[in-house]
Amino acid sequence: MWKKEGMTQLHKKLYKVTKRIQQGMTPLYSVVFNFIDDRFYNYFVSAGGNGINMCICLEDGDISPLHSYTDEDEESFYTASWACDVERNPFVVAGGFNGRIRVINVNDKMVHKTLVGHEGPVNEIRTHPMKPQLVLSASKDGSVRLWNIETGICILVFAGTGGHRSEVLSVDFHPSDMTRFVSCDMEATTKIWSMTESWKYVEMSFTWKDDQKTFPTQVVQFPVFTASDRSNLLNCNRWYGDNIFSKGDACDIRLWLPQLKENSPGEGDFYVRLVYAIPDSYHRIIKFSCDLSMKFVSIGNDKGDIYVWDLKSFPPVLVTVLSHYKSKSLIRQTAMSTDGTSDDLGKLSAGNNNNGFKYDTTHNNNKAAHNNSSSHRFQLLFDSPQFDMASFDYRDDMSMPGVVEDGWYAAEAAKCIHMVLSFGE
Repeated sequence: MWKKEGMTQLHKKLYKVTKRIQQGMTPLYSVVFNFIDDRFYNYFVSAGGNGINMCICLEDGDISPLHSYTDEDEESFYTASWACDVERNPFVVAGGFNGRIRVINVNDKMVHKTLVGHEGPVNEIRTHPMKPQLVLSASKDGSVRLWNIETGICILVFAGTGGHRSEVLSVDFHPSDMTRFVSCDMEATTKIWSMTESWKYVEMSFTWKDDQKTFPTQVVQFPVFTASDRSNLLNCNRWYGDNIFSKGDACDIRLWLPQLKENSPGEGDFYVRLVYAIPDSYHRIIKFSCDLSMKFVSIGNDKGDIYVWDLKSFPPVLVTVLSHYKSKSLIRQTAMSTDGTSDDLGKLSAGNNNNGFKYDTTHNNNKAAHNNSSSHRFQLLFDSPQFDMASFDYRDDMSMPGVVEDGWYAAEAAKCIHMVLSFGE
């Protein structure tokens, strides 16, 4: 049941499943909406096995397949991201077990480039928020690479003396400093890198006319910040202003501020500011996401629940826990976005295996609100047994499940406990 502490009327939401989708019989590792172009905010891509699916969320709440790509090699895609060229043509960039990165043109449905350089699987790809022709890739080979997807050039390699000593699991560009990004590895080490001194090579990559193999790719060996947290083996980092959200094998998301040590160039500490408790999230591959305006964070857990926190409230408010009695499986990843018509909650996706469910959310906390036209929808993809579409009807009393109109099942809001936040010293 819900505990109401901290759950104000403003944050109560209605949810119902309106669509179920399925992607073959292979696990889904990545689900992501298009943040880089407001023409395509309702587009999303899912990746798993040797397949990539691109879809559109329609105005009537339905989902329309846009394009499916099947890799000819025995690939297993772990990650995908949206990008575009200088003419704003959309691309999907995906990588996985084979270490090669496919750049797929969404318009002509062809592979535009294959980026080769990593010597191990690619764990994550992230697109530059201000120059969406640039992507970072994190690899099991211990390196991070910066690519120009339009020209196919590997511009910078972040590895060497001061680099990661184990598999790199996550990367993220700084939202306002275009030359900075964060990375974390299997040994719970987080590094912040600067591209300021190498930025001329980034600019050069856009005008390079010779063979891409002759481009003077630079190796950056020393980050500007390094810190380790052995108590929490990290697998996902995201910037929040100059702070960083991190998720590891501890059952929480931590917001911390990087602080450099005096007289120790490049070495730093974690100054933890907030801890968002996420029960039953021990699995190291669980990744969280934030919406475009950074107002909400969402994450799944080992038992098929999804927690959504309001980041703008202080102390932060647990908006909801999405839970269903037939959803008991690991949720690997969530993806939130906004449709551009409101500043509230947007779409939410969570990926694992091949099942998908589409959640609609409304603003009013009553049964009639199910019929209202809402500017927000939630996408949900997760591994669970096949079952009929169902709805979450969160009523004022928040006390018991029941049956509502059209045969929808109103699921009990189980396991939802308002978490006590932990503050740093």
